Amino acid sequence: MKLWLAAAALTAASSFALAAGTAITVCQDPNCGCCSGWVEHMRESGFDVTAIKTVDMASVKQKLGVPAHLGSCHTGVVEATGQVIEGHVPASAVNKLLADSSVKGVSAPGMPLNAPGMGELDGNLVTVDFTGKPFSRD
Repeated sequence: MKLWLAAAALTAASSFALAAGTAITVCQDPNCGCCSGWVEHMRESGFDVTAIKTVDMASVKQKLGVPAHLGSCHTGVVEATGQVIEGHVPASAVNKLLADSSVKGVSAPGMPLNAPGMGELDGNLVTVDFTGKPFSRD
C-alpha cells in the first residue's frame, strides 16, 4: 500500500512539474460560465492561464485549425509550442500533449458532463487528437 501511495504521489508531482510555468492563452465566449471552471482547473494544476473573452469563437477555431466536428466552447493555445487545446480537456491530457510535440491539438468534443469545468472526472472522459484518434482517457 505504501508503495502504491508513493507512486501516486510521484505521478502527481511529475504532472505538476510539467505544467508549472506553462503559459496557455484561452479564448472563451463571455457568456459561458463553464469555461471559467476549466480555466480554474488548469490554474490549480499549475498552468499559467490567460483568458480572453471574445464573441467571435468561430474565427478563433478556424485560425487555429480546430476541426469543426471536434469543437467545444473554448479554445486554448500553449504559448511555447502552439499546440491547441479544444474544450474541457483535463490537465493530465494537456501534460501528455506537452510531452508529444508531434500532436497539433487535442479536444474533449462538445461539453461532456464528466470533464473539468462541467463536472467530476470519472475515468470515462475520452480526449481525442485533431485526427479524431483517442488520445487520453481520464
